[in-house]
Amino acid sequence: MRAGFPDFRLGTVLATSFTGTLSERHGTAVERIPTPHRLVDWLALYGLAVDSCTPAQLDLARELRESIHAAATAAAIQEALPAPAVQVINDRSVQGRAAAILTPEGKRRWQLGPASRVEDALSVIAADAISIIAGERDGKLALCASPTCRAAFFDTSQSRTRKWCDMNTCGNRQKKARFNANQRKNARSAVS
Repeated sequence: MRAGFPDFRLGTVLATSFTGTLSERHGTAVERIPTPHRLVDWLALYGLAVDSCTPAQLDLARELRESIHAAATAAAIQEALPAPAVQVINDRSVQGRAAAILTPEGKRRWQLGPASRVEDALSVIAADAISIIAGERDGKLALCASPTCRAAFFDTSQSRTRKWCDMNTCGNRQKKARFNANQRKNARSAVS
């Protein structure tokens, strides 16, 4: 991992984890893939290793990320999917070369060829987004309850009532703020 960059927020759902490479969208945004090399790092963590990335490919990746975020947000709040976002997702899905592989554990894994390009990895991410937005997987799209985050995430909890995109960041931050507010309230009550 390259030093000097914000840590990645890693999740179990590829497409929504990819949208998490830009966090705090309604606060002070944190770009987690600011350089082409950083995108290469992120893709490798998800088994989508590519040798290189150009600035133009990074732009394609960011366009896909924002399109997935827009479509997933619309799906989560049950609004019509934005046509431009759907077009980008579909375009990226068909432009790559990747194969679905069955693991010995009975799981699907994507395999890129030996001369894979960023576009091949983006097609896998787009296909994953299509799968969750189309409702093909067990779970539901939701938005983080943090007012500064509002990230789209895929809730696979049994009750489908998860509130935070990531409990270790947004959830803890909100719980800490609530705790501190209660402490101040109790301190004022004790003085009165």
